[in-house]
Amino acid sequence: MRNTFGEIFRLTTFGESHGPAVGGVVDGMPAGIDIDVDFIQNELNRRRPGQSRITTNRKEADEIELLSGVFDGKSTGVPIGFVVRNTNQHSQDYENMRCLFRPSHADFTYYNKYGIRDHRGGGRSSARITISRVVGGAFAKLALRKLGIDIKAYTSQVGSIALDRDYHKYDLNTIENNIVRCPDQAKAKEMEELIASVKSDGDTVGGVITCVIRNCPIGLGDPEFSKLHAMLGAAMLGINAVKGFEYGDGFEMAKHRGSEVNDIFVPNDSKKSDKPSVLTNHSGGIQGGISNGQDIYFRVAFKPVATLLREQQTIDLEGNATTLKARGRHDPCVLPRAVPIVEAMAAMTILDAYLLNKTVKI
Repeated sequence: MRNTFGEIFRLTTFGESHGPAVGGVVDGMPAGIDIDVDFIQNELNRRRPGQSRITTNRKEADEIELLSGVFDGKSTGVPIGFVVRNTNQHSQDYENMRCLFRPSHADFTYYNKYGIRDHRGGGRSSARITISRVVGGAFAKLALRKLGIDIKAYTSQVGSIALDRDYHKYDLNTIENNIVRCPDQAKAKEMEELIASVKSDGDTVGGVITCVIRNCPIGLGDPEFSKLHAMLGAAMLGINAVKGFEYGDGFEMAKHRGSEVNDIFVPNDSKKSDKPSVLTNHSGGIQGGISNGQDIYFRVAFKPVATLLREQQTIDLEGNATTLKARGRHDPCVLPRAVPIVEAMAAMTILDAYLLNKTVKI
């Protein structure tokens, strides 16, 4: 089982949903970076359960404990160890699924691959494991601050309620103004009511998160097997419940001719930037697998959560037909809590690509 992400900036994670703790080790963090522990904790607060009426009812403080790699408020360049304690597990809620497989859940594949599984909250397959990703991403964001690189993700669709695909139409600084993390306050209210309704039905709903990376330098990524969009795609598709990834105009470009979607270069008359100007950015800031200096933007599709609080047909460990009505505390929609996870994975990917590029010292 591979538990490490990245090549130079690396995150190795450990823990299970109902174990004593989850945590990780960040290796390759540049030395001398100011470490804002309050910022890291706030990133965890954005992901933590129990934060609103449309998320799981599990109550966890998710307080980070730094074990190494930080001294006098700065990174020392050695591995950063951290841990987040689990304090509110209700393992008994999962006893009725000890010998059953949840439809569309990792229960079945984990059991068949390893011959054993932790039925308590999904064990290693639980979304709780993404705590470590958010911490790793927070450290990456702190390093990217020195480069002026900004990463913002937001909920752009829940069920059939969707925002316009053009992120320029929204003020991304207003994402935290509602519990859905959507920059359109009216649409956010509709999304919130839909999620609440789905939750009351014991059902779940999926959606889309859009992410925008600004001020990324030209030259990140390689033209063959480490294309930047492929690195971002792998990072996003590795998040629990993700079923799709597209960057730039993505599948929309399949409808058009080259003359309609080519990004035309024009002279840059601005003395404030040495980046070339383009009339459009259909490419999403990446061409030939390499960043071109424009905004990088992409969309990530999340499926509905597999665990329903209503009866479903399934099978047991011996393959016999049976039924299951799950108990416990589960998200009716992962989107609001997944926004910081998408940002975290994007931040770690961009920092790793930057360090691999080795063109400028941080």
